[in-house]
Order: sequence, then C-alpha cells, then structure tokens
Amino acid sequence: MKKVIFLAAISWLLLATACQNTNENQPNGTDSQNAFDDILSKYKTDIPTKILTPDKVKSRIGDLDFYDGMPTEATIIKVYDNLDFMRGVDVFLNFIPATSIEGLRLGMKDLGADNSNKIVVMENLMDAKSLFLTGNASTVYASFFLDLETDGPTVVEVPAGAGPGTVNDAFFRFVVDMGAPGPDRQKGGMYIILPPDYDGNLKPTPNTFQDNSSVKVKVGDKMKDVWIAQSRSYTNWIILRGFLVDGKPDAAAKMWKEGLKVYPLADASAPKSNEFINGSGKVFNTIHANNYEFYEELWAVLQKEPINFIDPELRGQAAAIGIVKGKPFAPDARLEKILHDAIVVGNATARSIGLAPRDKKAYLYEGKQWYTGFVGKDYRWLDGDGNQGRNMDARTLFFYTATVNTPAMALEVSGVGSNYAFGTRDENGAILHGEKNYKLNMPANVPAKDFWSIVVYDPQTRSMLQTDQAYPNKNSKKDNLIYNEDGSVDLYFGPTTPRGKEANWIQTVPGKAWFVLFRTYGPLEAWFEKTWQLNDFELV
Repeated sequence: MKKVIFLAAISWLLLATACQNTNENQPNGTDSQNAFDDILSKYKTDIPTKILTPDKVKSRIGDLDFYDGMPTEATIIKVYDNLDFMRGVDVFLNFIPATSIEGLRLGMKDLGADNSNKIVVMENLMDAKSLFLTGNASTVYASFFLDLETDGPTVVEVPAGAGPGTVNDAFFRFVVDMGAPGPDRQKGGMYIILPPDYDGNLKPTPNTFQDNSSVKVKVGDKMKDVWIAQSRSYTNWIILRGFLVDGKPDAAAKMWKEGLKVYPLADASAPKSNEFINGSGKVFNTIHANNYEFYEELWAVLQKEPINFIDPELRGQAAAIGIVKGKPFAPDARLEKILHDAIVVGNATARSIGLAPRDKKAYLYEGKQWYTGFVGKDYRWLDGDGNQGRNMDARTLFFYTATVNTPAMALEVSGVGSNYAFGTRDENGAILHGEKNYKLNMPANVPAKDFWSIVVYDPQTRSMLQTDQAYPNKNSKKDNLIYNEDGSVDLYFGPTTPRGKEANWIQTVPGKAWFVLFRTYGPLEAWFEKTWQLNDFELV
C-alpha cells in the first residue's frame, strides 16, 4: 500500500513539475499586458503591440532581454551565436551537392584518375569495398572528371550500345545525358562540353531525347556531327553505364575500352590516348565528410570554380561562416566551436530527411513504406509548377543518399531511362535490422524493359553493405532466381541462408541496420501508373 502511495506521489510531482516547466515557457497574459502598458505609456498615439518587443522574451535559446527594444549585451551574444549556428546548418544542408561532387573527384583521384583522359571502369562491377553513395552492382560503370578550366572545350565520344549516362557540374546540376536517354539514343556519337566562360562560335544544341538535332563542327581536321552542352562549372563528372550481356560485364567493359574517348577539342588532331583504370575490388572513398572537414571540402570547391557558378544567396550563406573564394577559411575559436555543433545537427537533419522523409509526396504508394528520391517528379526539385520554389528538403533527401542528377530519372517516359525506390522500413514502419529475417515478395511482371535490381546498403556509409557477399544485390538478368508459380519472386534478407532459397537471399549483418534501392531500367507504364506496386518487407 505504501509503495502504491509513494508511486502516486512521485507521478503527481513529475506531472506538476512538467506543468510548471510548460508554464514557464509560456508568456503570462497579465505580465505581458503590463509590459506593453508600460511601453505604450511613453507614446502619444496608439501603437500596435504587434510591432513592439517587451523587455523580457522567452525563446527556445533562452531568455532574451531588451531595454526599450534595444537588445542587451548578453542577448546580442546569444542571438549572434545562434545565427552563426543556423548559418552553419544551412551551409551543410544546402551545399551537400557541391561537396558530394568533390568527394567523388577526390575518390577518383585516389584511384589514379587525376586527368580527363584517365577513366575508371568497374570491369567486374562495383562491389561493397568501394564507398560510393548507393552505387549499383548491376551495370558496368565508366567514371571520369573533366577539368574545363585546364582543357577548355572537351570532346567525349560515346560508343553505340551505351546505357544511361550523364554529365553533372560541380553543384551536381544536370548538363547533358549520353547513351540510352541522351540525344544519341544509344547509337553512340560525339559530344562537346563547353566551359562556363567559353565565348567562341560553338552554341549548345537541344540535347533532348525527343529533339536530338546535332550540328556540324570541325573536330581535328574532319567535320563531325556533334551535340554541344555548356556547363556552369569547370569541374564536371561523367558517369556512364554499360549493361550486362548474358549476365556478365565483359562486353560492356570491352565497349568502354574500345569505344569511349575523351580529349580536349584543341588536341583533336592528335589526342592523347585514354587510360582505363579498373576500379573493381578497390577500396576507395567518394563520400563527403559529415564532420567539420565538410566546410574545408566546400572551401576547396569555391576556390576552383568561377564566382558565379552558384547564385549570390548561396555564396552569401557560405561567406557568413567565412567560406569565400580567394580567402582562407580560418574561423576564430568561438565560430569554430559553433560550426562543430552545426555539423552535428546538420548531419542528423540530413539523415532524418534522407532515410525517414516526412513529406507525404515522397511516398510512392498509399499505406506503404517505399519512397522516391525525386520528390515532385522534377530533377531540379521544383514543386508542382515551380510556384512553390525549390523543395530544399527533397534536394537534401536525394543528395545525402544518392548521386547522378538527370531528367531521365524523374521523367515518365515508358521504356527510357531508369526509376528508383527507397525502402528503409518494414511493413510496420520499423527500421530494418541486420539480425532479423525478412521476406520481400516481388509481384510478377516487373515493369522493366531492360531489367530490375535491388541492392542492400549500409545507412552509415549509404554504400553497399559489407558482408560475405561481394555484391549485396539481386538482378533479374544476372541472377538465377527461384520464381513462384504465379511469376512472383520472394527475396530473403537476413544474417543466415534460408534453406532452399540461397539463390534469392541477400545477407545482412547482426547489429547493423540496412536499407535498399529498387531500380527499374527502362520503366514501363505499369510502374508510372502504379498498377504494379512493390510490397513492403515482411518480418519472418
């Protein structure tokens, strides 16, 4: 009986304390009115109270004190520290695209690709050793960087048969597609990429899948049909994908080595030979920092690029914390401490947006957990008709978890490009745990003209999950899956092999979370119309 009375007393005390704390954070109506009465007494006309500030205001950063609207020294220090903190968080969230490209550039450089004529090819597919944001093990990547400041206008010759390929600038903005969704329509051809400050006679061509008009340009000593695009930055990343043939990467790797050529237009008469570097099985990192080094990576990007490669508002955000083109990044001890805290909050925010979006528009199906990386179906993340401006959270969702920005991943054109779906939760909305076993039923007739794949990723690195399986994925072309009588297929995820289902199993790691990306290459109408839908993960 005494125990019950004691627990009841404790509960009452906690409730009373909570109510008291709640009340302390709320303005007292009488005190507030008295404060305004004192202020109003000093005026000769009626003054609306909505434009006035009392001498004491409660806020989430603590009490803010004023004398007749003038902030006290303590309040000035508090609000400026908070302003610097907010700027630091904003810079992290808004500049992920820039540092992500920089992380990729540094990763390629570590592999030896320090010049545009050096091309990294995943000859034996990308595996879990490489740290690469949601990379796949289903296509043969060819990856390289252009330096348009050094090389000037640069020629890229794409071989026939190339799958989806894209050029992105130093802020991960779309420049041009190549291969399957590009103007060459998988027939191959020649592209010229112009630097941002180019002022010659070459003009960009339409470069769309629908309008693939090319122009005649003298390349070396011959007139060639070319497509021309102009970038807003000097640094540009080109990523090309080759499809598997008979489930093997050999043909695609051969296609890149024999048919892909990159050289400055000025050297077209006698271009330097391309060097191909096999990136398969290599340990390397292409991911931007999630700590204070993020700001240093961003500083390096701004030093390289022309001043107007980003708009004044973004430049102003970076400048507010001391990141300015042509100046060293050297914050004092006070600001550096604040920025360390801002990175912690910024990273937590990006992880929440990317792995647990709150935007209902992100989710693909009513009542299910799958969501898209292109919220609003726009590669620029402009909501609806653009009247709402850019959906900043949608952009963060994509770039914190993925790479490659192209209209082909957002457009609804049957049989063209690719579409993606993130899965980070089970059917009950719970995190996917590596020590548990799950089943995913894939309905029959997956709407993919080319093929579909599903890859398991590590939420820490957003790269392929490292297990005893080098390739933590299943692919409709590469794997001999066991199908059900109705044409559907059950995929299994867990730490141990399900008996008799080894072909359909992807391994997970006890004590680690995981998530997946489902890809459909050449998505068909049933995907866009959602008459075919992914099922959620079932806990077995």
